[in-house]
Amino acid sequence: MSCQLKTPEPLYNWLNNVQQWLYPPRCTLCGAPGVGRDDLCSPCRTALPRNLNPCHQCGLPLEGPGNHLCGRCLKKAPPFDRAVIPLLYQPPLDSLILALKFHQGLAHSRLLGHLLTTAVEASDSRPQLILPVPLHPKRLRERGYNQALEIARPVAEGLAIPLSLDHVRRTRHTETQTRLKYKERHKNMRGVFEVTREVPAHVAIVDDVVTSGSTVSALAKALKKAGADRVDIWALARASLRGH
Repeated sequence: MSCQLKTPEPLYNWLNNVQQWLYPPRCTLCGAPGVGRDDLCSPCRTALPRNLNPCHQCGLPLEGPGNHLCGRCLKKAPPFDRAVIPLLYQPPLDSLILALKFHQGLAHSRLLGHLLTTAVEASDSRPQLILPVPLHPKRLRERGYNQALEIARPVAEGLAIPLSLDHVRRTRHTETQTRLKYKERHKNMRGVFEVTREVPAHVAIVDDVVTSGSTVSALAKALKKAGADRVDIWALARASLRGH
């Protein structure tokens, strides 16, 4: 299994303490001193749009308390088993994700990764392997990095779970999903992913935002076909299905 190399814990803690002393965190959104290890102050953290009552399987926000599954999952269960998606794709979070994804805002990956780590720690999701959604080589060359991987790095470090970069590959370059309707998104992602190595029984897929779920569904199908028994989705934000 080819996984991310880990820094020895004592050395990692020492380097982290030095970094915190030399460069204390400041709030990415307002510039005030950050709290703890994150680049957020308490008021801005409180203002983040929480996904308070998500569907347990796909993370879609539900109308009222007491519901556990959305209508879509009750009608037809997705190919993945559990979703941990703590926030909504709304201001001010959307600006941080867009900056990371399209404007070289790599400095935001640590904060976004820590937010996702906190949500996963509070869940029952404990996989044996973390897989960031891979980009096609053409898209990777255009962007210069994979935003899902940058979010996944601090998550894997914080949870001490192996992170793999080569278990899955994207077999073809696809049209940008944001321009497509709901059904077109799922059609666009059919057969896009290929599993290249043996996968363990329980795997978590990491992505930045889930909207229609077409990308993570296509990857989950490939992983299940390759032998995974349980596939969880870890994403930072759930976007609205309106217009799709």
